[in-house]
Amino acid sequence: MERKQMDEGLHTIVAHDQVDTKHYGAVTIPIYQNSLFAFEDHESFDQAMQDVLAATVYSRGNNPTVQYLESKIAALESAERARCFASGMAAIAGTLHALLRSGDHVICVDQAYGPTKQFLDELSDRYRVEVTYVDGCLLSDFEDALQPNTRLIYLESPTSGLFQLQDLEGIAALAKRTGALTMIDGSWATPCFQRPLTWGIDLVLHSMTKYFSGHSDCLGGVVAGRADLIDDIANKGYMLFGGVMTPHTASLMIRGLRTLPLRMERHQRNGLIVAEYLENHPLVNRVNHPGLPSHPQHMLARKQLDGYGSLFSFETQVPAALLKKWADALRYFRIGVSWGGFESLVTVGQTPASRNLTGNNPSVARLYIGLEDPQTLIGDIEQAFREIGQMS
Repeated sequence: MERKQMDEGLHTIVAHDQVDTKHYGAVTIPIYQNSLFAFEDHESFDQAMQDVLAATVYSRGNNPTVQYLESKIAALESAERARCFASGMAAIAGTLHALLRSGDHVICVDQAYGPTKQFLDELSDRYRVEVTYVDGCLLSDFEDALQPNTRLIYLESPTSGLFQLQDLEGIAALAKRTGALTMIDGSWATPCFQRPLTWGIDLVLHSMTKYFSGHSDCLGGVVAGRADLIDDIANKGYMLFGGVMTPHTASLMIRGLRTLPLRMERHQRNGLIVAEYLENHPLVNRVNHPGLPSHPQHMLARKQLDGYGSLFSFETQVPAALLKKWADALRYFRIGVSWGGFESLVTVGQTPASRNLTGNNPSVARLYIGLEDPQTLIGDIEQAFREIGQMS
């Protein structure tokens, strides 16, 4: 079983703070529950208004609690700057709106998050932004899709359905030769296990609702990268759209961030244990987990990932209707969207025909492995298969 070691510096980044006397030595950043910040005179006010991206004037622009969280994420991602949004989708939409113009061309992996593709389709319909969807497993997929007006290459690696990877270093080099920007949804791995900017990617975003929060109690998103790009996004897709993170949400995210490396180590361990069990299960055709040597892109995963998230899927010939009954019979897995909290989750669907390698369109179950004992989860999977009469 392959479990990579985490960079110990990440633990220090999330846990250590310089004591700031402005906060009376508080070990946790206070919640600045303010809509605005007043000034002693117009001279200082006018000076602040000259650079509203840096100054603390109004919480739709900057808030000290949110700024503290942004500085931590920038450090984790080796980024110059980061901006937090009200949700992952707010970060995606705000960033795409800021970067794209009518007549631009976007290359997007076809297994990207559904609402991301829906937003790109809206841009295509309303604002004549051309979008090409590609498989993305081969560098040539992107090379073949390039056009003179290609402005952005949108990645999600690994994807969150069939867990396919893209070659980050190769795509970043390709984009730089052609003048395109690169942007990746890195929610699956978090900066604990993947730092795309170090491979040359321009922007990395996360749904902080997932692993960053870790407690399934708040929504958030973030985008990190070069200062000039983040400032442009802040001006056009953050301030003007208004999808900003609240200080209370930021405080919850900071709490989650403190234990992120520790939780990711546990998620990696639990996920691999359950994935390896399922890989040897008589009812399972295939397990889609990049940490398994059987994954067709496992060598690429070993190159660009420092570890593995605990969201994966498996394919089976058990009919989808019966597999849903199996999911209903699970006791420790809840049926629900999203992931990244302490609780294990399951959803059931069907492998897209275009992705089917066996020609028989198997059913697929997506599992998120939480912080429970993995042997308990394995026992739960077994009893659920017995419950639907699929095992003696």
